[in-house]
Amino acid sequence: DKAPLSKSLLLVPSAISILLTLLFQHHQKFFAYNLQAIKEDFQIWRLVCGRTICLDLKDTFCSSLLIYNFRIFERRYGSRKFSSFLLGAWMLSALFDLLLVEIAQYIFGITINSLPSGFLGPVFALFVPFYSSIPRVQVTQVLGHFSITNKTLVYILGLQLLTSGSYIWILALSGLVSGICYNSSILKVHRILCVPSWVAKIFSWTLEPIFSSAEPTNEVQVGMGATVDIQRQQRMELLDRQIMMSQVAQMRRQRQQQGGMINWNRLFPPLRHRHNANYQDHRPSEQDTPPPTEVSEEQVARLMEMGFSRGDALEALRASNNDLNVATNFLLQH
Repeated sequence: DKAPLSKSLLLVPSAISILLTLLFQHHQKFFAYNLQAIKEDFQIWRLVCGRTICLDLKDTFCSSLLIYNFRIFERRYGSRKFSSFLLGAWMLSALFDLLLVEIAQYIFGITINSLPSGFLGPVFALFVPFYSSIPRVQVTQVLGHFSITNKTLVYILGLQLLTSGSYIWILALSGLVSGICYNSSILKVHRILCVPSWVAKIFSWTLEPIFSSAEPTNEVQVGMGATVDIQRQQRMELLDRQIMMSQVAQMRRQRQQQGGMINWNRLFPPLRHRHNANYQDHRPSEQDTPPPTEVSEEQVARLMEMGFSRGDALEALRASNNDLNVATNFLLQH
């Protein structure tokens, strides 16, 4: 829950990038993503250094903010699975970088000797699970037509990062393709490119003590967790739930004004009355009950990864006709 890997990716590369820009400018050549040196002189170390540290402070700022927003995946999947995704996306995007450069030279006659440096491929790859697994909740509207959601700021940061360099579109395209390959389990990439458990334990012993934070003394204790970490997690979940409830309430008011408010009582009667003893008396007969909707196991697995039980995920998906966003929004409210 403390997301130590995200914190390390946020702080360490950013600090090195700032030092290289302000104090050690003569060492920046060692972190340049020089494709010509990699292909002709076989300087593989440049592939590692050039795809880890940003040499442009604007790219450093945007990628750091994106990593901070994407820390939700480390909290949801765990540090080992999150690091495996980053490792797989990093390796696949490095391969796609070289492939796209050759395609651009063959088709358009463009010779590209260097690309923008930094941990950009995996950052763009994280947009794939962000788009597919994070529910979209409308926050407000601009000029009555343009919707502002909880994901708009992240997409704006990604667009800003995409337009920061001339050939950064190659990194963005390779990152998106690698994210699709890893997220969709094409050719079982997630089983081949994964972090071993012993490596995850070593980094757990080293990173977690460094990036752990003390419990704030001025916060009101919420919840009945047995440990301080559990209580803090309960507090974070309570704040997330309050934010989500306020967003959904605003969305309901807007739909009610437009005459299109969702009737949750019609969509989700089993979930609303699961613990109501009087509901048994008003339950419809088996003859009037429509046949259950076939539910996608992949969507059930995604809801279970968010922390919901299998029974709740099945009922929510059946009631929402397999609409993952509608089912997620309702389960977050209840």
